[in-house]
Amino acid sequence: MRVLETIFLGIIQGLTEFLPVSSSGHLVVFQNLIGLKEPELLLDCSLHLGTLLAVCIYFRSDIGIMVKEIWQLLTQTMKTLRGSGRSGPDVSSKKQYDYLVWWVLIGSVPTGIIGLVFRKSLENLFGSVSTVGVMLIVTGIIVGLTRLMPEGYGTRARIGFTVALAVGTAQGLAIIPGISRSGATIVCGLLFGLDRELAGRFSFLLAIPAIIAALAVQLNVEALARVGFVPLLFGFLTSALVGLVALKLLMGMVKKGHLYYFAPYCWAMGLLILAFV
Repeated sequence: MRVLETIFLGIIQGLTEFLPVSSSGHLVVFQNLIGLKEPELLLDCSLHLGTLLAVCIYFRSDIGIMVKEIWQLLTQTMKTLRGSGRSGPDVSSKKQYDYLVWWVLIGSVPTGIIGLVFRKSLENLFGSVSTVGVMLIVTGIIVGLTRLMPEGYGTRARIGFTVALAVGTAQGLAIIPGISRSGATIVCGLLFGLDRELAGRFSFLLAIPAIIAALAVQLNVEALARVGFVPLLFGFLTSALVGLVALKLLMGMVKKGHLYYFAPYCWAMGLLILAFV
């Protein structure tokens, strides 16, 4: 694979991973346009790894807090085991359940189950451009729902068990190419009444373990030799740089309640794909 092709796909990935228009759907379409009839899942994962770097840079303060929370949980567990012989920390306190890392772990459970159980069947969809067209229309409906939310609807400042599971499920279903991961998870959080900024933050922090797991599953020597290390590296760097800009843009729009601006694009793109398939 040529370097220019991966740079081009890196730009597409960086823009569409965070903007609610489905990065996987756009990658399927553009990979077909440049002649990649079979899906290169390792390439997709390396591009996602680039946008993961963008997430880590943008939300570095949140990630730092989560690392401290993990350390606190571990030290609490060790103290409890040494002191009273109990099996773990007291998770009944409000402070424990306010830990952001706790909700990311809980939300990752349904994502992981969906990925493991339906992985093979969903991977087959990555070769179907018509599926992308239909699912982009669905994504347009999802983000369009935010237009119907009244001003001041999202005031919830705590994620909670139910919301974490629901958003994690939405992320798992977004494996389907054409369904926007960011759109599905952010809208799901908003429907449960989360504060706009918190819904956006949780959506992207929840993506971190999902992207790492997907990369671990797809990483193999044969795929690396087929795509090439240098093209993968350039695709990774491009998606990281472009993704950082797109992430900043999207978080600004989420805070203003303008997520529905992307609905017409999703509908138009979906219909255009179906018309030309």
